[in-house]
Amino acid sequence: MIAARALDVRIAKRNLLQNLNFTVGEGEFVAILGPNGVGKTTLLRTLCGLHHDVSGAVEFAGRALTEYSAAERARAIAYIASDEMMLEMLTVRDVVANGRYAYHRWFQWRETPNDERAIITALAAVGMLDFADRLFTTLSSGERQRCWLALALAQETPLLLLDEPTSHLDVHVAHDVLTLLSLQRGAGRAVVCVLHEINEALEFADRIFVLGDGRMLGASTASELIETDQLERAYGIAMESIRLSDGSVRVFPRATAALR
Repeated sequence: MIAARALDVRIAKRNLLQNLNFTVGEGEFVAILGPNGVGKTTLLRTLCGLHHDVSGAVEFAGRALTEYSAAERARAIAYIASDEMMLEMLTVRDVVANGRYAYHRWFQWRETPNDERAIITALAAVGMLDFADRLFTTLSSGERQRCWLALALAQETPLLLLDEPTSHLDVHVAHDVLTLLSLQRGAGRAVVCVLHEINEALEFADRIFVLGDGRMLGASTASELIETDQLERAYGIAMESIRLSDGSVRVFPRATAALR
């Protein structure tokens, strides 16, 4: 669905990430891990065409992303940044309705029956239909994250890019949000998600991209990842992995001291 070909990503003329080569397929959930400042958010912005200081190529559906118009990109890729905005005087439905903007000309904003269907379906999918008339500013952190996810679903794109959708959430709400995202695979959507919690990635992702040292250290399944030193190289701390009775794996720091 989306691919990086010999992709170099720069910030302030400095190479942040070098020679990235990967693909994400239809119906795949990919988590991106790595330490702060490694370029996870910048990579997401590059994949949706919002960061331009790059060389190499990003391709969507076999076509260079640079060949897509802004409206075409918006109908192909939904990008949800970390929850840092509080939208004054907008209802939940108003926020979600913004996901339909890509289907209108700039001078057209009267809603169509397709818009109404997409908005209601998205709100129902995240359990927010009863919140449609609530002001966005009255929502809790978890409810806001669900609202952002509904916006992305209303956009009806085959690819979802999400930056830290579980930040500042308690473990129960974070689990609910990731479960909602994983369910999108059943509709054929691909999900690429920046996460800070390693064990969230191990539990939900089909594959895990580990960024470190200015490059991708690996693209592995959970079982493959714990057999490597990718996490230790990325984070600079020794890790201990355990396998649970259901066959799943979890990883924890082994010591507080950094690796020598």
